[in-house]
Amino acid sequence: MAEEGVHVLAGQAEIGAELGALIAAKAKEAIDSRGVFTIAVSGGSTTKIFCQEMVKRADVGWEKWRVFMADERLVPLDQEDCNYKGYKDALVGSVPLAAEHIYPINPSLSVEAAAEDYTQKLKQVFSEDTPVFDVVLLGMGPDGHTASLFPGHKLLQEKTLLVAPISDSPKPPPNRVTLTFKVLNNARCAVFVCTGEGKAANVKNVLEGNEENLLPAALVQPLDGELHWYLDTAAASQLSSQ
Repeated sequence: MAEEGVHVLAGQAEIGAELGALIAAKAKEAIDSRGVFTIAVSGGSTTKIFCQEMVKRADVGWEKWRVFMADERLVPLDQEDCNYKGYKDALVGSVPLAAEHIYPINPSLSVEAAAEDYTQKLKQVFSEDTPVFDVVLLGMGPDGHTASLFPGHKLLQEKTLLVAPISDSPKPPPNRVTLTFKVLNNARCAVFVCTGEGKAANVKNVLEGNEENLLPAALVQPLDGELHWYLDTAAASQLSSQ
């Protein structure tokens, strides 16, 4: 299994292969020891990299997977910018993952009620007061945000909620729900996938910056788990070690 840390690879195909091997190993470990594999996933380019690789893998115990969204836009589930739709369309029917084991938000509710409803969905799967995901799969925006946790936003200080509503997202649409750092940092393994030159400056900020004014992605530091960053050469181009 890959050692935790920063993994720099040539491109998305190479990232996909390494990421797939890590996810497969984590799934086996979880299913062997606990009978279920729990993962929270993110949208954007991460969806494509993850799904293109994982549909090749029939041997990861798909029947035992439980898939949650790390964050979600408050949009109908059939809209193209719905994270849930990206995973459901790519995986259900291509691998033996049941549709009911991918958990959507309820977009017919207010954003506050949708966050509370999603909290209840977590509690159906997790017995702990704070869920312990086997893997949280994250991306980072060019501004350093991750999930729907944005620089300078009050949600960066949220200590109580598991799933938080956000109605003033600086990136459209404004209404979203997101897992909080309380959940992200309780994971057994947090994995960032980051590609492209547009991310390079903030990859450097997060991985080599100082402790002041930390970007949201830098605040993902699992309390008792691993942290992996998978970068292509463009995203890693400003790191001093490259």
